[in-house]
Amino acid sequence: MILPCLGRRNEARAPRPPAPRERGASRPGGEGARLRRRPPAALWLEEPCTMDELSRLPFFRSFDRAALEPLATVARWRGYAPGQTVIEAGDPSREVALVVEGELRVVTRSSGGHEMILAELRAGSLFGEIAAIDGGQRSASVVALTRARVCSIAAAPFMAFALSTPEASHHLMRCLAALVREKDARLMELAVLPVRARLAALLLRLSRPRERGGRVVSPPPPHHELASRIGTRREVVSRTLSALQRDGLAELTRGGVVLPRVEALEAEVEAGYGGAPRPGA
Repeated sequence: MILPCLGRRNEARAPRPPAPRERGASRPGGEGARLRRRPPAALWLEEPCTMDELSRLPFFRSFDRAALEPLATVARWRGYAPGQTVIEAGDPSREVALVVEGELRVVTRSSGGHEMILAELRAGSLFGEIAAIDGGQRSASVVALTRARVCSIAAAPFMAFALSTPEASHHLMRCLAALVREKDARLMELAVLPVRARLAALLLRLSRPRERGGRVVSPPPPHHELASRIGTRREVVSRTLSALQRDGLAELTRGGVVLPRVEALEAEVEAGYGGAPRPGA
């Protein structure tokens, strides 16, 4: 509330027009709502990773101690609190990291403030390998969703390991191939599917089997997060969820989004492609 100046209490004041909002700026809780990130803070864990610990990580489990020896001298544990930034898009850092516990989110943002969720990383996930391979800047940001622990390895020794044997090279190539396939699938969805089918495909991916039949997405994701995953607005997601509920394809409960007719939802996604070739070939 703006108080009138002293000596002008009785003068009528015209209401001040609202300040113009920049094009593309997001409303609180709207389509561009971002994960609340903490400012840079001390890590809750930062210490060397031993050979025994390194050899137990899924990515390195099939390699002998001799192959892992150069990595064991540089690998470090790092712990991040919920909301803490792990890497920032555009950073020149080159470390490769493996998630050991917790959950992290990969996001990209436009200059206008719109945020798109690219992926979520859980135990066993590898990230940071793109910048290690091509020497470029970070292509996306990674933020901790929960208390998380990662094993961080400098790019040079990691790439030396990856190129040391055909087995190590093939191991990394399989990880990259899986990443490309996933990106192809998401790009095809964005390019071909209407919003309703994109949302249905996302709910199916996020869901898990339900004891009483069907599947469930629990806890229910905020609508602005669903919108950030499929390239639309929060209001569109809210309307589409209501339409799916009217059609008996979704039930919106306090505990989650129930999908009682999975086959019908899958058929709707397939119909959305309209004969277009599915990605992954």
